[in-house]
Amino acid sequence: MSLSNEQVGHIARLARIALADAEIDATRAKLDGIFGLIEQMQAVDTAGIEPMSHPQELATRLRADAVTETDRRDAFQKIAPQTEAGLYLVPKVIE
Repeated sequence: MSLSNEQVGHIARLARIALADAEIDATRAKLDGIFGLIEQMQAVDTAGIEPMSHPQELATRLRADAVTETDRRDAFQKIAPQTEAGLYLVPKVIE
């Protein structure tokens, strides 16, 4: 897949990246290289291969699920600007 300079300019505007006219050709070449690599990866037959969450078989070290802190909720609620029914009240930031 090959991109045109107009497409590269459009992608740059969508990404809010300022590209000078001299940079468009170099950016197009880099993007074409990335798309070429993606096409190569998609051409690989992965039928029968189970997806992995990590490239290496690593075991996650787990710790005991034990309470290590004392309950200081009441102390924190007392110094909070506003609370109600055990919850912290905050200003609305999203309409």
